[in-house]
Amino acid sequence: MCFMAIDDLDEGSKEDKWFLDSGCSRHMTGDESKFAFLTKRKGGYVTFGDNAKGRIIGQGNIGNGTSSLIENVLLVDGLKHNLLSISQLCDKGFKVIFEASHCIIKDIQNDKTIFMGHRCENVYAINISKYDGHDRCFSSMHDQSWLWHRRLGHANMDLISQLNKDELVRGLPKINFQKDKICEACQMGKQIKNSFKNKNFISTSRPLELLHMDLFGPSKTPSLGGKSYAYVIVDDFSRYTWVLFLSQNSEAFHEFSKFCNKVQNEKGFSITCIRSDHGREFENFDFEEYCNKHGINHNFSAPRTPQQNGVVERKNRTLQ
Repeated sequence: MCFMAIDDLDEGSKEDKWFLDSGCSRHMTGDESKFAFLTKRKGGYVTFGDNAKGRIIGQGNIGNGTSSLIENVLLVDGLKHNLLSISQLCDKGFKVIFEASHCIIKDIQNDKTIFMGHRCENVYAINISKYDGHDRCFSSMHDQSWLWHRRLGHANMDLISQLNKDELVRGLPKINFQKDKICEACQMGKQIKNSFKNKNFISTSRPLELLHMDLFGPSKTPSLGGKSYAYVIVDDFSRYTWVLFLSQNSEAFHEFSKFCNKVQNEKGFSITCIRSDHGREFENFDFEEYCNKHGINHNFSAPRTPQQNGVVERKNRTLQ
């Protein structure tokens, strides 16, 4: 991982300096006292230039108590130097330029110089202690914009940009707030279902070809006969509605079987299809056996989607 010859540097300078390393896969240090925030972890190793291994014992942010200069830094047991990963800096949205005597770290978005390091012997190093006043200097601008999005209650980026422009929020950084990804919390909390479009035509050609059914109750106000449940049946073709009052919802099948015999004899048509939700009063063995015996197709609306059985649902709201 690390092939730098830095042993000739004095110990005091090592404590303050971070060495830029293109062979280092992650930011890492062996000094636990440098962390402003640290989460202990078990498992994982890093391999050094001599093939020796160092155990990863934590991960956190480097800085003082109020600000963090470097994010996602590994705490490696036995590591004697502070290493900055070039690849991790590039992934965070920075550009690293090496010159003969120094190196420059720039923000790609605005081409602003964030840090300047100096060449020490044959390696490049940055003295982090000089930048204690810079908040989150090695945080990517992308991550920082979405951090403020969360801090401000998942406000949209246009609103945050306006707050930034008018300087209405103290400490809000002057960065470009763009909606360049999807916030999972916003997607779960703000998304809405597509509405079901109304049909402008009747899809059936005769009465009793399709019956919409639903049951509601117990009602606070019982019927004149003391019944608390109402079994509503709507004919799709004529929109004619039957309301059967029940004492218990378990009486739904018994009333349905009587209704079928009566209405088919009266109208001279056979029932072809019925549609209901997945309520237990409809989705049970008695209903299934009756429909199979009499050749009735029993359709169910999708769970938690009353819109698919909207014909009878609207009738229910009127009756209630």
